[in-house]
Amino acid sequence: MLPILPTYVPAIFILCTIATLFFFYWILKNSPITSSSRIKFFGGLIIWLLIQGLIAKSGFYAEDLDALPPNFALAFGPPFIFMIALFFTKKGRKFIDSLPLYQVTWLNVVRIPVEIGLFCLAAGGAIPELMTFAGRNFDIIAGITAPLIAYFGIKKGKIGRIGLIIWNVAMLLLLMGIIVNALLSAPTPVQQFAFETPNYGVLFFPYNWLPSFIVPIVFFGHLVSIRQLMGKKSVVALNLNEQ
Repeated sequence: MLPILPTYVPAIFILCTIATLFFFYWILKNSPITSSSRIKFFGGLIIWLLIQGLIAKSGFYAEDLDALPPNFALAFGPPFIFMIALFFTKKGRKFIDSLPLYQVTWLNVVRIPVEIGLFCLAAGGAIPELMTFAGRNFDIIAGITAPLIAYFGIKKGKIGRIGLIIWNVAMLLLLMGIIVNALLSAPTPVQQFAFETPNYGVLFFPYNWLPSFIVPIVFFGHLVSIRQLMGKKSVVALNLNEQ
């Protein structure tokens, strides 16, 4: 069972999810895609959130923890499959290359309140400490540095293309590190550590929105940025729409 947590803890994750959703809407709004495409994509995200909310509320993810693959694969599997499909289709790549890097970089700011939420979950015994900035999770660095990278690197062009690539790769590696720790500390047959306090909280609503929505969106943002930066000859050539 999920430990009883203060009301502000689920509120943090709900607000983080809403913030991520509207950050992505801001990204779509500033891309040259058609209004209908924007509505379809944004609508799909909302439907996905509702589906994930209902699944988690039903208790499905916390059932049969010995199953292989684990039930929780339904939370993070589809988003990453969809992400891969975008990169391997012509229309998908066109969509990816249309997204404005300035807004995509700002998206990482949501990682600050997410880290605060994770710390609160750990304090309540719902996840292990290693998943917080007090343990092995240094993901908050991405959230803190994102405004500086967006302003000086994208808007002002002071950092340079190589510097932007290095930042995105480094922050992506931070994210991948916490993903690995989260998977290996979850109460499944592949669990490797944190047996005293497993990563149990993310199996429940609204915390399941973190691995099923927030993390894939942020992960996608870094892949988008790296692809665009590696495909350009200079930062000046980037789409720097700041509205």
